[in-house]
Amino acid sequence: MKGLKKQRRIQIVILAFVALGIAAGLIGYAFKDGINYFRDPSQIIAEPPAPNEVFRIGGLVEAGSIERGQSETVRFIVTDGAESVPVVFTGILPDLFSENQGMIGTGTYVDGVFQASEILAKHDETYMPKEVLDSLKEDGLYKDPTAADETGS
Repeated sequence: MKGLKKQRRIQIVILAFVALGIAAGLIGYAFKDGINYFRDPSQIIAEPPAPNEVFRIGGLVEAGSIERGQSETVRFIVTDGAESVPVVFTGILPDLFSENQGMIGTGTYVDGVFQASEILAKHDETYMPKEVLDSLKEDGLYKDPTAADETGS
């Protein structure tokens, strides 16, 4: 009787480890497509990602770069002040999307053009996505919008 209980206990422990391994594998597989790394234009130019890699790009929409086509396709340039990357997006842009404003796009980089599947824009006059803000501060290009308001500019 003792041997049977011990054998049953070992079987349960082994089954629990197998179930835990399967669960960890499924979670890892689910996260594989759900994790998008952030890059700024300088990083993309320095180390171009693989054409099938989905990632996020962030920066400022370059002034005078927005071109709207006949359909819902929009072309524009995203910059971090040092480098610029052309972007193509087919769809409806957020209402607050405009030139010289912060944005983040999700998509792929193919043949020197970022093909966006999603575009996010700032949601008020002082907000900028954290990744874009950190990148601009790191490059020394960040201008505090509240400082301009205080000086009367």
